[in-house]
Amino acid sequence: MKPKTELQPIIDLIAAADSPVGMDAVYVHALILDKLENLSQRLEQLENKVENLNKNS
Repeated sequence: MKPKTELQPIIDLIAAADSPVGMDAVYVHALILDKLENLSQRLEQLENKVENLNKNS
């Protein structure tokens, strides 16, 4: 899990000063968004590998 400081750019994008939710919820959302981005990248890599295998078959 990434530290909060590494996710700060994402937190800054989604944080709202007048939000009743608080920073912990923003941090959790940033973690979720970061993980989804990571999963998306990994999925794209796998899709590319499968595509290359199909082309070489």
